[in-house]
Amino acid sequence: MLDWQDLRHFVALADAGTLLGAARSLGVEHATVARRVAALEAELGRRLVDRRSGRYLLTSAGEDVAATARRMLAETLSLERTLLADARAAVVEVAVSTPPVIASHLIAPRLAQFHREHPAIQLQLLGESHAASLTRREADIVLRLSRPDDNTLVVRRAGAVTYRAYAAPAYLAAHPAAERGFIGLSADLDDTPNQLWLKQLAGNRPLLLRSNDFVTQCAAASAGLGIAVLPDFVPRTAAPDLVEAEPGSFRRDAWIAYHRDLRGAPQIKATAALLAACLGQAAPA
Repeated sequence: MLDWQDLRHFVALADAGTLLGAARSLGVEHATVARRVAALEAELGRRLVDRRSGRYLLTSAGEDVAATARRMLAETLSLERTLLADARAAVVEVAVSTPPVIASHLIAPRLAQFHREHPAIQLQLLGESHAASLTRREADIVLRLSRPDDNTLVVRRAGAVTYRAYAAPAYLAAHPAAERGFIGLSADLDDTPNQLWLKQLAGNRPLLLRSNDFVTQCAAASAGLGIAVLPDFVPRTAAPDLVEAEPGSFRRDAWIAYHRDLRGAPQIKATAALLAACLGQAAPA
């Protein structure tokens, strides 16, 4: 008898091509993925993957197993979504995936009120930089700053996040404009719209620090390191001493998405309303 979890981990590896990518998509350790795939190979008595240059390539048998397992996974997840949409249980869990800074600064402060209004909804709040797959049900509903492109999803605009350049007043007073440095995102996020805007502002001026965490960037700017491009709500709540360091602003639309199988589910409707209200709070005063 095949173990469904072994198949699930194998599909994740087949899709990602690496143990780390598969582990990240499943929220487990990479050793768990390796162990599950090895167990599946042992059960089937066939080699399913070949490792080459750090990537895992499917064998002919692996391709056949992956194709069948993907169909099984799709049917299983479709059934789960149907059951969630028709849930009548006393408590229903809804998994929400959103950028970490939005989770901590905008959503978390509203959760007590949300729970009082919707005691039958238990939220699983996933602060994630990567885009969770709704098709694979890594989340039930997502809030993202780029519009999902998938015709199986219900997608609607939830508002916008405004970014500005912030620095400590003492830093600006001590450094002429031409000598000021910047605090930006990590190299893997160089192509994000707000990072591109930061580069445009900086010009030939140096990038003093890279971090994928806006709270860290905000703390560094508050300590006088340099200029950081931040969502407005971060300095407003974490460092009100910061001031605008460069003219202008940059806006990114925020999008809510969930699988169309969940359209009309009251718990999804309530959660979507919560996320939209949070983004209304993110708008500049």
